Amino acid sequence: MGVEIERKFLVSHIPDNLDNYKCRLIEQGYLNTNPVVRVRKDNEDYYLTYKGKGKMNREEYNLPLNAEAYAHLIKKADGNIITKKRYEIPDGKGYTIELDLFLGDFSGVVLAEVEFPNIDECNSYTLPDWFIKDVTNEKAYHNSRMSVMTKEDIEALIKDSHVN
Repeated sequence: MGVEIERKFLVSHIPDNLDNYKCRLIEQGYLNTNPVVRVRKDNEDYYLTYKGKGKMNREEYNLPLNAEAYAHLIKKADGNIITKKRYEIPDGKGYTIELDLFLGDFSGVVLAEVEFPNIDECNSYTLPDWFIKDVTNEKAYHNSRMSVMTKEDIEALIKDSHVN
């Protein structure tokens, strides 16, 4: 069991030097959205995840899967399968910015996430200048919500989160 404490942000631009950072290809589908039950392929690792209620601070359990179990369960996912490239960018203050560039139906959506060890550090975090809007509490930017979006919802999300 773990507690996930994170904030999500829209960004003004994508850093020029992304090739310098570790990149993971993530594919995930949702078996349920309340509570959140997700299956994820993260490069060559596979997980079943349960997330408790909450937006910035919530319980999270990750259970390992094998490739066969993942392939079986992803077919049972409801709605949209979400695919993204996640870049891990050190912020110079001891935290890692996880910059997600969404692919497929969500191509054009860009989100930055930062995870924290506790609420105090989360609340006192000084934002990098390229973070333009905190969307932690906006349901539309949660992957579980994105999984059930209509084509019109997806188009609006892409427009709202567009990076210049």
